[in-house]
Amino acid sequence: MKKLIVAPSVLSADFLNLERDLAQMEAAGIQWLHYDVMDYHFVPNLTFGPEILKQIKTRFNFKIDAHLMVMTKRPLAEYLEPFIQAGVNQITLHVEAMSEQQLNEFMTLCHEKGVMTSLALNPGTDVAVLEKWLPKLSNVLVMSVEPGFGGQAFQEIAVDKIKTLNTLRLKQNLNLQIEIDGGINDKTIHKLDHTGIDMVVAGSYLFGHADLAERIEVINHVE
Repeated sequence: MKKLIVAPSVLSADFLNLERDLAQMEAAGIQWLHYDVMDYHFVPNLTFGPEILKQIKTRFNFKIDAHLMVMTKRPLAEYLEPFIQAGVNQITLHVEAMSEQQLNEFMTLCHEKGVMTSLALNPGTDVAVLEKWLPKLSNVLVMSVEPGFGGQAFQEIAVDKIKTLNTLRLKQNLNLQIEIDGGINDKTIHKLDHTGIDMVVAGSYLFGHADLAERIEVINHVE
């Protein structure tokens, strides 16, 4: 049984008590936070930008996995620079939201800035669209719900995608991390046994519960 990276999704925190909630995560040994950014364009929801992230980083030492569910016609470097300045460790953009030129710009920018490069796949997107990019990536995020809202039911199509990515990773000897986001709880987590998953995002399953440490331990029992 390997140790997973558990990344709580800030989207599920109580924003009137954000510092309290994040302090609980810190006390429970959490090292990564998943920071969801939505633009009401690529997805039908609107969340927060780099300013709240900057404030989090002034108080906590979490590593930040910034998941940008956005579509922009602005120069990509201009859009991403405030997040990089705020202290992100990994940026995840959706392959469905970018042109090939933007994808190349993204890879180059992350490499220059020392930020982990990650691409996300929606439930309806095949792994094949990522294959040529895999050697340049640090991480692939497999969505097990439609991006935009928390609390959705887990879509099992994600399991086969993770297995496919793991096979490609082993075959090509890639230094690639595989992450999942959406619908993770004590029931769905065991669907990930023997898939090769490395990082698990969970929101409503973790935030607001007194037995936080036990819930983290449940996630870490993936085989």
